[in-house]
Order: sequence, then structure tokens, then C-alpha cells
Amino acid sequence: MGKNSDLFFRVRENGAAVFRIDTENRQRRLELQQIAVANIRNGQIKPQGEHSPTAAERNDIDAWIVERRKLLAVRKVDDIKRAVDHLNDTAQWVQSDATDEQIDEFADDLLMAMHDLRTVLVRKKSNMLIKK
Repeated sequence: MGKNSDLFFRVRENGAAVFRIDTENRQRRLELQQIAVANIRNGQIKPQGEHSPTAAERNDIDAWIVERRKLLAVRKVDDIKRAVDHLNDTAQWVQSDATDEQIDEFADDLLMAMHDLRTVLVRKKSNMLIKK
């Protein structure tokens, strides 16, 4: 839910189900009415059911999409930094504690993944240098 929004966003893989929060009912219960599905990949907002978002709610949803994309970008970089740490931890473990059987269990898959990553990184870095 945004700071001043009466919306709740149930996060899904590619966005969120968007609900209008209703507290103005006879039972004074918190009710959620789904009004849309927001897709963060393409920015689409699809109305759901009989409750369509108002113009103000669409603006809130658009703002949520922008903020969600920023958050996911930050998380992605953090995940990569954690992967570097994990690779370093893995190298130390392999060097000091791993048994031959353990190494045999994952070495081929890890080597292929690392080769693929290295190939992509070298290509991207090369293209960056060419552009400069």
C-alpha cells in the first residue's frame, strides 16, 4: 500500500494484483476489492471484475510500477554482489573442505555456468570499450 493510497498491491511474479481497500461498510471490516492487475514488464494495467480503477488510482498504480521496477533493479544488483561472495565462499570450500565426491557432483555444471557467464561478461565489456 502506498503512503497515501487506499490501494493494496499483492505482489506477483510480473507485477501485482491491485485491490481497493474498503473500510466504509456496515460491518466496519477491512475489505479488499480487486480492481486491476498491474504488469511491471510492459506497464499494462488490466481492470478486473466490476470494479475498475479511477484515474487517481491508475496514477497510484503507475507510481507503484515505477517504484517496484526501481526496487527490483536494486535487488538484482544486490543478488549479483551476493553471488560474487558465494563464488568466493565456494572456492574456499572447494580448496579446503570439499571431498572428491562432492566436487564430482557439481563441478561440470558449475564450470559450464561460469564459462557461460565469463563469455557474456567478456562480450559485454568488449562492446562497452568499443562504444567508448
